[in-house]
Amino acid sequence: MPHTDDESPANSSRSEFPEFLQNVGRRSFLGSIATLLVVAGQACRRAVQPVPEISLVLIDQTWLDNTLQDWRNQELKQFTKETGIRVKLLPAPEGAEPLAAWRSFLESGAKIPDVYGVDVIWPGILADNLLDLKALVPTQEIATHFPELIANNTVNGKMVALPCLIDVGLLYYRTDLLRQYGYRTPPRTWRELETMATRIQARERAKGQKDFWGFVWEGASSESLSCNALEWQVSEGGGTIIENNAVTVNNPETARAWERALRWVGTISPPGVVSYKEWDAYNIWRAGQAAFMRNWAPPNSGELVQGSLTKDRFAITSLPGGRAKVAATVGGRGYAISRHSLHPREASMLVRFLCRRDTQLNRSLKIGKSPTIPDLYDDPGILADPYFSTILKTYRQDRVSRPSTETGKRYPALSRAYFMAVHEVLEGKKPATTALADLQTELIQITGLNAPARGASTGPRGISAILRAEAPCDTDQKVV
Repeated sequence: MPHTDDESPANSSRSEFPEFLQNVGRRSFLGSIATLLVVAGQACRRAVQPVPEISLVLIDQTWLDNTLQDWRNQELKQFTKETGIRVKLLPAPEGAEPLAAWRSFLESGAKIPDVYGVDVIWPGILADNLLDLKALVPTQEIATHFPELIANNTVNGKMVALPCLIDVGLLYYRTDLLRQYGYRTPPRTWRELETMATRIQARERAKGQKDFWGFVWEGASSESLSCNALEWQVSEGGGTIIENNAVTVNNPETARAWERALRWVGTISPPGVVSYKEWDAYNIWRAGQAAFMRNWAPPNSGELVQGSLTKDRFAITSLPGGRAKVAATVGGRGYAISRHSLHPREASMLVRFLCRRDTQLNRSLKIGKSPTIPDLYDDPGILADPYFSTILKTYRQDRVSRPSTETGKRYPALSRAYFMAVHEVLEGKKPATTALADLQTELIQITGLNAPARGASTGPRGISAILRAEAPCDTDQKVV
């Protein structure tokens, strides 16, 4: 029990200190004891308090379908079970373009979101505000992914995103209608597609299907059209917009590809196709009102396309080729960490979880998302589904990348100029040659690059491409 003032040793003993100093010393001592007790009490309370729960915020634009949202929630619950870290999923702001929203968050220095889902064309645009994952993800984990995806996500030596899925442009076709009208295989060239689509469309309309179309695709003035038009021009031998550090889009092969697409509008494709994005094309396709469709992998390929069109009536294959080759634009996603995040270590745990081998395998087997880890394509479950072999073959043999790596932050302006020029052609507002000449000038201003030197090749058209261009084209693969 503590002493009272009267019982204190200072009062009962003789001291050489004056009483005033004795009192001051006593008060100081007692004050010090009280302070120590308070500090000790606070320390004890801190010691028994639980460690604050860490929560992360993830923003992602890819999980819109209910089935996919349910699956994502299961993944995040599994992550929390393994780590104790809770994750709040933040959807992209309604009505906003995801890239614009992402840039707004990052460039304002917002502490959340911590983790961002990023499109394959965004690393160079967002890199300044993303962490270098090479410092947070083990080298052996990085090395499991397709090396070209890692290269795509590396900006000025900094790896700003880890890949989680790949996507490529694909052709959907009606197996039942091809059999019915005597075709053994899907079209191998754009010319064959035109012939088959025209014939099937005419026959179906003659049966009363007045709204039936031969071919649907994404023609709205948007990034979707950039992907489609790039496939057309590369397949025809027109190159990839930028070649050898020069703007090469203005060439006869690209003009021919765009003019061919113009022929489709209102003939084998609806007049309104020039306003279609991915879901617009899907809705016509899954209603059974088209023979062919260009699109990405299904939103949920575990179910493939839901609607009146059942699985046994269609299949998916590589896109048709032009005079030069088959070309399929590469899409895909990865995950990145904001440099403003307060929890970079925990955020890296989430990125690694979402991109790791077992997570990708489960995602592939359950909902059909194509993995970014090559050896997963040897898994028995994946080998059993021909859809994945189509994805892998297309990705390895026919992929074409948009020039986002070469142009970085200037890519959005480049893509907008490109798809607006294509759209003017598709609407009949400008001839392809005029649109391309104007586009060439605009892209030189946007990128700061030059046109190719006089006499230089404008696209990857070697001897083999020229020979293919001159080879006769089998336009109708009917069974005779």
